[in-house]
Amino acid sequence: MNKKQTGKNISKKASATLKSNKSSAIQKKLAGSALSQTNTTKKQTSKEMETVASKVLKSNKYNSDTKSLAGSVLAQANKKR
Repeated sequence: MNKKQTGKNISKKASATLKSNKSSAIQKKLAGSALSQTNTTKKQTSKEMETVASKVLKSNKYNSDTKSLAGSVLAQANKKR
């Protein structure tokens, strides 16, 4: 079990992403995953979200905010997978 949790800066970014009408579905998905792991060490990223976050980080079509959300989500993944 990965004991990492979402930090304050990413939590703020994730919250703003979810509130924005301009955020894409992928941004909102990543933001929701990151926020669900705020202030808890009992949750970790699902295999599905690991795949999504990995694809975002490898792609050139996503902006830095989206990539930072993806990085946070991946940092909280199960390292044994």
